Amino acid sequence: MRKQFFKEALLAVALAAFSSTAAMGQSSSSAKPEQEQGKKKTEQEWLKDIADRVSLHGYAQGGFNYTHQNGEDKGTFELKRILFWVDAQITDRWSFLFMHDFSSVVQEYYTDYRFTNNKALTVRLGQFKNGVSLENPLSPTAMEAIDVYSEGVTYLTGCGSDPLMGVQYGRDLGLSIFGETNDGKFRYEAQVMNGQGINKKDGNKEKDFIGRLEYRPVKGLNLVATGQIGRGHAIANSPYIPDIHPGDDYRRNRLTVGFDYKSKAFNVHGEYLEGKDGDVTSRGAYVTGAIPLFKGFEFVGSYDFFNFNTSLGMDQHKVIAGFQYWFFKKCRFQVQYVYKSAYLNNWIDDLGIKHVEFTHGANHAIMVQMQIRLDYTRKKLN
Repeated sequence: MRKQFFKEALLAVALAAFSSTAAMGQSSSSAKPEQEQGKKKTEQEWLKDIADRVSLHGYAQGGFNYTHQNGEDKGTFELKRILFWVDAQITDRWSFLFMHDFSSVVQEYYTDYRFTNNKALTVRLGQFKNGVSLENPLSPTAMEAIDVYSEGVTYLTGCGSDPLMGVQYGRDLGLSIFGETNDGKFRYEAQVMNGQGINKKDGNKEKDFIGRLEYRPVKGLNLVATGQIGRGHAIANSPYIPDIHPGDDYRRNRLTVGFDYKSKAFNVHGEYLEGKDGDVTSRGAYVTGAIPLFKGFEFVGSYDFFNFNTSLGMDQHKVIAGFQYWFFKKCRFQVQYVYKSAYLNNWIDDLGIKHVEFTHGANHAIMVQMQIRLDYTRKKLN
């Protein structure tokens, strides 16, 4: 009886769909040629308007990593990122962006609304990169190092090396107010964020407040200062801060001062960073740059120092040296040697308990990476 009912219901739906299609076809065939042509023109104009307002972007980064650590040699192919995002200009003031990383999770989704005729005041709501540090808001496709950001930036902005916060890709949920004045020489940003990371509700009732100031005194030079005041909610134990445990709320403050200089002769940027997690202070500095040697071919170098816990002497030095070849616009091939003076050592004791220890010792790596990026933009509305 039930099977017969489903058969009759399916037949009814099919007949309804068929009759609707037939009616549409009859209506279309009975329409005047002028009306049909006008309708088709309107649809084409509508589709063109949509296409003019939508920008498509995507890039992929992958390669091979060889490491020598703690007497062990390892080599592996890695597909680090496959990102695709859509930027839709709904009106001349209102836009929307959606970004997904096919190698991990949804990264960003937010909407912007510009209140002023110029770029002095825009409001952003959704999930996006936090403004802490010079490097974090920048795309990995613009960074010189294959492992992207400095140790301090990766740790202090939630990019993955801080176990208390976990892998958040430097992004969070919140509200941002930003703008530019004085012909783009001065830029400001103020953010209120959950402080818990991507695709997550806040773990406590506190919010993180982030401020960012940028000043361009001369062509090519950008001075950046950022700060954060907030409280974190730990999701795991950390070898850097053993006194904070999962579920604990703790003070999490940040301060950075940096510069970025670009010219035909060379590009260089550097930064001083300091963080406060509970009663533990971390601080460091780095300088990274690229020197063009001949068309499309550049030398890349970086020195990076960061102390994860100044009380326990968890200092690490990192040196990067290598080359990159830009073979098509934002597409490049990179080869780099990376040296670290310390690393996290994972081991299991006789009882089967896993331990993670900060170890002073040499860590060597050779990284090879290919980057492909494509951008499709039809039109920008004023």
